[in-house]
Amino acid sequence: MKPFCFVLMPFGSKPDDQGRIIDFDAIYQEIIAPAVDKANLDGIRADEEHVGGAIHKPMFERLMLCEYAIADLTIANPNVYYELGIRHAMRPRSTVLLNASGTRLPFDLAIARATPYELGTDGRPTNAAEAAARITEQLVKLGEITTADSPIFQLVDGLKPVDIAHLSTDVFRERALYSTDIKNRLKAARDLKGQAGRDALDKMIATDVDLRHLATVDAGIVVDLLISYRAVDGYQQMVDVYERAAPELKHVTIMQEQYAFALNRLKQGDKAEAILKELIEKRGASSETNGILGRVYKDRYEQALETKSIRANGELSRAIDAYAAGFEADWRDAYPGINAVSLMEMQDKPDPRQKDMLPVVRYSALRRARLPGADYWDHATMLELAVLANDVEEASNWLSSAVATERDEAWKFESTKKNLGLIRRRRISRGEDAEWIAEVENELQDAADRLKSGG
Repeated sequence: MKPFCFVLMPFGSKPDDQGRIIDFDAIYQEIIAPAVDKANLDGIRADEEHVGGAIHKPMFERLMLCEYAIADLTIANPNVYYELGIRHAMRPRSTVLLNASGTRLPFDLAIARATPYELGTDGRPTNAAEAAARITEQLVKLGEITTADSPIFQLVDGLKPVDIAHLSTDVFRERALYSTDIKNRLKAARDLKGQAGRDALDKMIATDVDLRHLATVDAGIVVDLLISYRAVDGYQQMVDVYERAAPELKHVTIMQEQYAFALNRLKQGDKAEAILKELIEKRGASSETNGILGRVYKDRYEQALETKSIRANGELSRAIDAYAAGFEADWRDAYPGINAVSLMEMQDKPDPRQKDMLPVVRYSALRRARLPGADYWDHATMLELAVLANDVEEASNWLSSAVATERDEAWKFESTKKNLGLIRRRRISRGEDAEWIAEVENELQDAADRLKSGG
């Protein structure tokens, strides 16, 4: 059996202290995974972001029981540093550090040697093969030496490592392999999309004894199952997963956010609102929590418009405030920002915040849209910003890139079309020239129709 190597690092694309956007998934795929495989190890990547940063039992087990570990210290990610501290306290040796060139490590880690890798302007590694080879070499050497690489064991004389029972490692290995298998199957089900994906997930639960008893399943698997059902529009199943989860897991932020998201999609907005407002009261505003709360109010606003209810303006104001607070909590996430400035366009009087927020939202969105892994929503956000700025040429350019990016889900085009339609009709009601926006809407509908017809 291959030894396990636990990988501690951020997920997705994150900015460092110099403002660079770093693609950590590319670093894992191009440097770390090949290095681990070449060293004849089984890699397990930390899933802390999938469970909202909560440190749970499987995380502690992996930190203590994995024979090897790799930690990327390129940004000051609190989860990674906390986990590395646990690792160094439990294991005197077998931990490899790496970071992008130019990273300033904290003083307490300055004595530790980290393997550097180079980054290109796109945030991806430029010397992946070379860096991977160096890490492989380190991993192989760690299996041959007995000297400590943990600063704690280097500096504290006479410190003895904890004796880990062989039985515990056997049980851990079995669970780790099970977890990896389940996560791979969940991803395969997500890739099926729609009803086919929901059927595949339902079948997994029906045939897997552990998945039928979620209160005893690892937190990472439960959250992954919840996110998988969201990806295939299984909103009632999301509610069922949450309600069957262990009591302590139900208090994790990401669980409550996704539960509220599903409830709102199931037309239970009042219940979703109460959950989200309590989260914000306890933990403060965040781009994700406020983004979902803003969606609750936005849905109510659109319903009020359809019925010509007097509540429309009130729901509009609440949606704007929720989205704006979410963007102010983390301006790197353009999602609540674009919703705030777009909804400000719907108000009877100009909102003074729109003028201040627009350039910040645009900067945030543009940084993401320029990344190699930018998705449909990144391009669609830039399209919406171009429409808000009345920039026909830029809108045309971002429309083309948005349509080229999405090849699976027609509803995304229709969602953007709906937002642009609201802006167009509101501007026309104010006597402004906005008919050109209808041409963009038609292009989006054509793109949606092509996907629906298989073209």
